[in-house]
Amino acid sequence: MITRDLVLVLVSLGFSAVHPLAATLDETRVQAEKGNAAAQLELGTLYKDGTRLPQDLTAAVSWWRKAAEQGNAEAQSVLGLAYFQGSGVAKDDVEAARWYRKAASQGHARAQFNLGVCYRDGLGMPKNAAESMKLFRQAADQGFAEAQFNVGMLYHNGTGVTRNSVEAEKWFRRAASQGIAEAQFSLAVCYTLGTGVPKNAGEAVHWLRKAAEQDLAKAQAHLGFCYSLGTGVAKDETEAVKWTLKAANRGVASAQCKIGECYSQGAGETKDAVEAVKWFYKAADQGHEMAQFHLAECYAEGKGVTKDDAQEVKWLRLAAEQGLARAQSNLGDCYRDGKGVTQDVTQALSLYRHAANQGDAYGQMDLAFCYHKGTGVPQDDSQALNWWRKAAAQKNATAQFNLGLCYSNGDGVAIDDAEAVNWYRKAAEQGHAQAQFNLGRRYRDGETLPQNAAEAVKWYRKAAEQGHAEAQFSLSFQYEKGEGVEKDLVQAWMWIHLAAIQGNEVADKHQATLELGMTPAQIKKAEALEKAWKQKP
Repeated sequence: MITRDLVLVLVSLGFSAVHPLAATLDETRVQAEKGNAAAQLELGTLYKDGTRLPQDLTAAVSWWRKAAEQGNAEAQSVLGLAYFQGSGVAKDDVEAARWYRKAASQGHARAQFNLGVCYRDGLGMPKNAAESMKLFRQAADQGFAEAQFNVGMLYHNGTGVTRNSVEAEKWFRRAASQGIAEAQFSLAVCYTLGTGVPKNAGEAVHWLRKAAEQDLAKAQAHLGFCYSLGTGVAKDETEAVKWTLKAANRGVASAQCKIGECYSQGAGETKDAVEAVKWFYKAADQGHEMAQFHLAECYAEGKGVTKDDAQEVKWLRLAAEQGLARAQSNLGDCYRDGKGVTQDVTQALSLYRHAANQGDAYGQMDLAFCYHKGTGVPQDDSQALNWWRKAAAQKNATAQFNLGLCYSNGDGVAIDDAEAVNWYRKAAEQGHAQAQFNLGRRYRDGETLPQNAAEAVKWYRKAAEQGHAEAQFSLSFQYEKGEGVEKDLVQAWMWIHLAAIQGNEVADKHQATLELGMTPAQIKKAEALEKAWKQKP
C-alpha cells in the first residue's frame, strides 16, 4: 500500500539543447576560434555528442571552458556537469559546484537545481538544507520541473524548511503537470493519505496511472493494489495482475510477493504452487518479510517445494527478526514442538509474547494456551482468559470459542452461561465447527437458549458440513426422529455413516439399529447421497 516513505530523487542531469549558430560546421569552428562564446558552447556539444564530429570529451570540455570563462551560463552549467560526472575531465565535485555556482548566479535554472543537489547531498561542500531549498526554489520558480518536485519533497519532509503539507502538494502538482513521474506518484500519495488535500481515492488512481504509464515501478505496484481492492477504481483482477506484474518484473519486492500470492491462490492467474514459490523467492531475497513468511509456509506444507522443516524455520526466522508477528508466532510453534529446531519452550514463549504484544491474534492465542496449559509459565486461567479476550476482540473465532468455554466452565472467571453462549455464537457465525455444534446442542436441550429444534438442526448442519463427527451424528438423530426437520431415514443414514467412519463409536453402533427400519433401496440411495456429498468441492 502507499506509505509516507518517499525519497528524494537525484534526477538525470542532462545537457540543454544548443541551437546551431551557423549553417556549416566550418563556420561554427571559425566563430568559436574567434572567441564567440555561443559557438564555443555549440562546438563543445558537437564533440560531446559525436554526431557531426568524432566524439572527443576532452575537446568538448576544452571548448566549454572557453565559453564558460567568458561568462556563458549554459557553458558554465555543462562544464560543472562534466566535472560532476568525470566526463572528459577528472571527476571533481568541488569544481562542479564552483561552475554551477557561476551559472546559478546568472539565473540559470538547471545550474541552480544542480547546485541545490550539491548542498542537499554534501557534494563538494558541506550539506546545507536551507541553501539547497533556496536554490531549488529559484529553479522551481522558473518552471524547472525537477526542482519543483524537490521543493515539494523538502516541504513534505520538513528539510531546510518548516514542514508544510499544503506547500508540498502545490509543488508536487506543478512538477506532476509537467510529467515528472515521481511527482505524480507523490501527488497520488497526498490524495491517498489526505496530506495537503482531502483524501480522494479516484484522484490518487488518476495520478498513479500517469506515473505507472511512464514505467515508474512503485506506481505500477500501487496501481495494481488499487485494482485488486477496488480502491478509487472498479475492482479488476486482470488489471491488478497486469500492473503488479509490470512492477514485479522491475524488481519491486512487494509486487513480487503479490504475484506469488496470486499464483498460490489462483487469483487472476492460474494456480501454480511452483510459480508462486519462484516469486516468493525473488521478494524474500530482497528482504520482504511477508514473502519470507509465505516461503516458510510453502516449505511447511510442501507446496511448490519439497517439505523441509529446516527451511521453514530459516525463512520464519528472517521474517520474525524483522518484527513480523505472524512469523514470530509460527516460529514459536516450531520451538514449542521441536520442528526444524531444538525444542525450547522458553524461546517459544518469548516469541509468542513478542507477537502478542504487537496485537497479533495468533500470538495472543498461543500465549493464552501456554497459560491455560502451564507451558513454560505457571498455569494461570486468568492470564489465559486475558489473552483469549484480546484475540477474541480481533474476531479470532478460536479465541471466541475458548472464551465461551471459560465462561461455561468458570476458568478464570465466574460461570456465566449467557456469556458463554454469546461467545459461542460469535465463533459459530465465523464458521467455527465446535462452536456451531455447541450452539446447536444448546438449542436442542433448551439450555440457556429457548428450545428450538429447527435452530438446532441449522447449527448442527453447519458443523456437520465441515466434517464435525458429533454434529453429523446429532444431525442424523434429528432426521431419524423428525425433530426440527422432516423425518428422512436416507439423510439420517448418510450423516450417521459419515460420523461412524470418522471413528464415532456411538454412531457406529447406532447405524445398525437405524438400518433395521430401512429398505435396501433406501440404504442404496443413502450411499449414493453420501458419495455425492463427498465429491462436493
